Amino acid sequence: MHCAVGSQPHRQVVQIIVKLSDEIRRRYLTAHARGSMWCKICGISNLADAKDAADAGVDAIGLNFYSESPRCVSSATAKALSSAINEYAPNVVRVGLFVNHSESEVRAVLAEVPLDMLQFHGTEPAEFCALFDMPFIKVLSMRPDIDFLTLEKQYASAWGLLLDTYHPTQAGGTGETFDWHLWPHGSATKLILAGGLTPDNVAGAISHTQPYGVDVSGGVEGGVKGKKQQQLVRRFIEEAKNV
Repeated sequence: MHCAVGSQPHRQVVQIIVKLSDEIRRRYLTAHARGSMWCKICGISNLADAKDAADAGVDAIGLNFYSESPRCVSSATAKALSSAINEYAPNVVRVGLFVNHSESEVRAVLAEVPLDMLQFHGTEPAEFCALFDMPFIKVLSMRPDIDFLTLEKQYASAWGLLLDTYHPTQAGGTGETFDWHLWPHGSATKLILAGGLTPDNVAGAISHTQPYGVDVSGGVEGGVKGKKQQQLVRRFIEEAKNV
């Protein structure tokens, strides 16, 4: 039996939906609207790029708090971006990226910037990542001698693991792919592919690795790091979601 609009049961359903928290609404919308490859655009530094990504169907955006990155944003900028994109597209998950920050530094950001998920790109142990009672992604640098099974067990509490290109001095954003033959097929963990992805190679990368999701930053930029190109963003997400 269907509830008539304006009936008491219908009003109660509406009231329940209205009272849902932003986080629950976001999780619901993401889970039920996606139905395809999970896509994250990282290194967002301005609202126009965030809106373009949302319009293109992105699942998550990354806000970078690593001071040595050219895509780093201040807490004040991140706060404005995060609040605005939540109003514009509440289904887009807002991810904060940290690299070997201290607990107090992470908490200082969280006290000011509304985030839905954390991403740790350094050598942070699992215990540290779990301190903040939030879903988190742990980045693993892919190199020939990586012991993935051990790391997967160590970070079992992670929402997902992001597999990126190893670089001895740079924490991500290298623009280089890693050897996809290193990809751990058969894992039950949400695995996110990153490293050197572009609109031109993302479909092939997905076909080869079969990840849960993909993450891109430099591959959708032009000549300025941190400034995304709308057409590249749209092409990347289209290619990723239509594999």
